[in-house]
Amino acid sequence: MKLIKSLTILSITAMLISCGEAKKEEVVEEVVAVEEPVEVVETPNIVGVASANADFSTLVTAVGAAELVETLSGEGPFTVFAPTNAAFEKLPAGTVETLLKPESKEKLTAVLTYHVVAGKFEAAQVIEAINANKGKFEVATVQGGKITLSLVDGKVVLTDENGGKATVVIADVAASNGVIHAIDTVVMPK
Repeated sequence: MKLIKSLTILSITAMLISCGEAKKEEVVEEVVAVEEPVEVVETPNIVGVASANADFSTLVTAVGAAELVETLSGEGPFTVFAPTNAAFEKLPAGTVETLLKPESKEKLTAVLTYHVVAGKFEAAQVIEAINANKGKFEVATVQGGKITLSLVDGKVVLTDENGGKATVVIADVAASNGVIHAIDTVVMPK
């Protein structure tokens, strides 16, 4: 009787072990790689960057009125010394409104293109050029005039052909077709 009980226990144990192994074999872990879609965000062009910043709304309006959107959206590269809204507010009362009139398009275009330099000049390059040229570096604008760049208290200062000055308040705003440097005053061509 003891032998039958021992055999029965052994056979039940063997069945349980074999069933357990069978179950182990049935469990198959599967690792699935899920690829998340990668969103590629392109840097907008100069007009796109300016349009996305509320501090440049007056500039964007002026660029539209002068019909320069296509030009400043072009391949470039361009360096734009972009007056902020506060810079435009420093102009004498009525100046912006007058410049935005259709009959002032030529003057507005001259003022805006005076703020644009062909080529991409980031702050480090500008400072290096100023230092390499005894503290002053003259650049030709797309308008055809000249702006003199210098350093005052570690900040880049633009001096226009009339002696007016503007300071770069934000440097190196990247755009797909160049770079923007925000300035605190509108510079004027002769």
